[in-house]
Amino acid sequence: MKVVLDHLTKRFPARSKKDHDVIAVNDFNFEIPDGKLIGLLGPSGCGKSTTLNLISGLEKPTSGKIYFGEEDVTDLPPEERGVGLVFQNYALYPHLTVEQNIIFPLQNLKGEQKMTREAMHSKAMEVARLVQIDQLMERKPKELSGGQQQRVAIARALVKIPRVLLLDEPLSNLDARLRLLTREELRRIQRETGVTTIFVTHDQEEAMSISDQIVVMKDGILQQIGKPQQVYDDPVNLFVAQFLGTPQINVFEGRIQAGKVWIGEEAVLDAEGKQDGDVWAAIRPEGFIPDPQGVLTCSMDRVEVMGRDISIVSTHEKMTGRNIRSIIGAEYMPKDSSGTIRFNLKKNKVHLFDRKSEERIK
Repeated sequence: MKVVLDHLTKRFPARSKKDHDVIAVNDFNFEIPDGKLIGLLGPSGCGKSTTLNLISGLEKPTSGKIYFGEEDVTDLPPEERGVGLVFQNYALYPHLTVEQNIIFPLQNLKGEQKMTREAMHSKAMEVARLVQIDQLMERKPKELSGGQQQRVAIARALVKIPRVLLLDEPLSNLDARLRLLTREELRRIQRETGVTTIFVTHDQEEAMSISDQIVVMKDGILQQIGKPQQVYDDPVNLFVAQFLGTPQINVFEGRIQAGKVWIGEEAVLDAEGKQDGDVWAAIRPEGFIPDPQGVLTCSMDRVEVMGRDISIVSTHEKMTGRNIRSIIGAEYMPKDSSGTIRFNLKKNKVHLFDRKSEERIK
């Protein structure tokens, strides 16, 4: 099911005369393709959960339209939209078994859609097998692990065969290893069902690993849409560049002068044809190549060994953060962990941004 958000805006009124209205979602335009998994990504307070609530019908937009396919669902109540919702806290009924939790949405069907007890049991078993909890149907939620409870919540959302599946930070309560396993399961389930899925998270690694496309938001405004790798490699502004990537991109005060990019007193890259002026020079951690004759000189702080890769932590007077993190291969392991170190730079890992607008300089 294709989902179209047309100039969608949600404004919350000020609580007092001293405050201003809060625009949680600001003129949001986006078409979510049928059968895709979309990651809605941004820091806390950026409006991603509000966007999800607008799509589900839990919130009513101040202006704009929402379409499922060609149908305008803007004024439809949640129960008539055909959406499945999975929340961060699972929201299972503690006194019901796994099977009873799963079939609960089916018990509310009326008219021609009403199902027999046998049909509901069959449907519950079908989705339970899909999420691999069919051996747990008689247990209560308190007898399940966090990952198992989350699967029950997903099964309950899928049992009515929703047109759109909405996931609001569903992995936040899981430990690191379980999050990894569960997100892989989410991707498998989405591919097998083919349900259009919108996945809200503040964790960029989660969003990039399982999404067909990611939507990056800031302060209620859509910043960039694209395939995860494309957005990572080609950010439109400094915010997107800094938000995506672990470790975070290294940002230097730089300038373009006489066809070169300068960081401090060192010319680090060619910039033929670009206008002179101050810029932010942002370098991905994997964009550094240690070289005794390198173009950028930094002061070594320490070396962190991470098995396959080495992380060199260094400083530079033009660096905007506390440290520079450079991820290098083990073959470049420095002999000393003090003094200075020089780097050459991978051109495709260096992004330039206007110092005032913070927009990308192509």
